[in-house]
Amino acid sequence: MTKIGIVLGSTRPGRNGEAVARWVYEQAAQRTDAEFELVDLADFKLPLLDEVYPPSMGQYDQPHTQDWAQKVDSFDGFVIVTPEYNRSVPGALKNAIDFLYAEWTNKAVGFVSYGATGGTRAVEHLRLIAGELQMADVRTQVALSLFNDFENFSDFKPLDVQRATLTTMLDQVISWTNALAPLRAS
Repeated sequence: MTKIGIVLGSTRPGRNGEAVARWVYEQAAQRTDAEFELVDLADFKLPLLDEVYPPSMGQYDQPHTQDWAQKVDSFDGFVIVTPEYNRSVPGALKNAIDFLYAEWTNKAVGFVSYGATGGTRAVEHLRLIAGELQMADVRTQVALSLFNDFENFSDFKPLDVQRATLTTMLDQVISWTNALAPLRAS
């Protein structure tokens, strides 16, 4: 069965991302075409990148990197849930991505973002990063507005249209993940 990791890309205390990631997981878990797992970056407590060798060499010395690599490698594709911080990706998410290389390669990725402008600028940066990692990013993005999909900027109440967008994005992630399977096998 295809296995998709839903990565919660913020470690900030009081983050909106927990509610968003749970919503993504609850919607995804109703599907029968893949297995889904919620992965919280906060659980891995990754320091700033502290490996001697570049990730492309796959020589991880630190136990936290080895644990992170094992988790990421266990998935066939990903959905990344990210806020937008200062027109870009949260530092914790970028750092977690930068720890690894081959574990991301030849896997599909979709994005669920949130922020004042729906987190779209963070996803623009993530798409560039995904390209460098040889990931296939899908077109459809769930862009959640702090003004429309949250009450008081903190109580997550997505508009009905977001569910349909999430379904389309998941369809694409699963299709691309399955299409890339021969590349991962070689």
